[in-house]
Amino acid sequence: MPENPALDSRTDIVRLNNEDAVKQVISNVVLDLWDVVNNLTRLRPAKDERYSVTIFGSARTRPGSTIYEETKRCAAALAELGCDIITGGGPGLMQAANEGAAAAGKVGSIGIRVDLPFEQDANAFVRQVFQHRTFFTRLHQFVLTSDAFIVAPGGIGTLLEVAMIWQLLQVRHIGDMPLILMGDMWPGLIEWARESMLVFDPPLASPNDLVIPQCVPGASEAIEIIREHHAQWLKANR
Repeated sequence: MPENPALDSRTDIVRLNNEDAVKQVISNVVLDLWDVVNNLTRLRPAKDERYSVTIFGSARTRPGSTIYEETKRCAAALAELGCDIITGGGPGLMQAANEGAAAAGKVGSIGIRVDLPFEQDANAFVRQVFQHRTFFTRLHQFVLTSDAFIVAPGGIGTLLEVAMIWQLLQVRHIGDMPLILMGDMWPGLIEWARESMLVFDPPLASPNDLVIPQCVPGASEAIEIIREHHAQWLKANR
């Protein structure tokens, strides 16, 4: 007799009445699926066809506000350069960026959504939408499809996105991608990190880590950084 009667050694069957064995099978399958996904994401085209900028920002900002119009102007200018614009597809500053891209009319205006009980539909300016059930897979798609990141003012969700991209750049899981923090709220975050992380012995971060994000006051400066990076991308993908 096998040590575990719920396992049939001849057929490798797991009986559903053995909760521990079933959990182990599910855990193993999930890990195997992650390995498959990780291997697939290593594949890249010989040349990138499109340059894409992801713009993160608050879902709560109202149309017509200063930062809404600034974000829309930023996205419109980047779209005129030929950059696809990617957002979370929701309202607020995500809508502002998609609105700016849609006004240009010649590039992608993309929304990468996540299921939330209080946000049901993509904003009206999204032309292509992707839907995710979890933040984890959604964030992964942002990373896989973006060449640069602009972060407008936002709350906890935006902070999550900043931290993830910042950390991936720090450990070089992604490289040569601008991370631009646009607006007056972000220099305080960098200053907090500098004052809180570098005072320990040893420091909790390297000084070089804290210059990865580029803080800019507004859209004009963000556009110029992307313009230069986009020009380098064009040369590399001819």
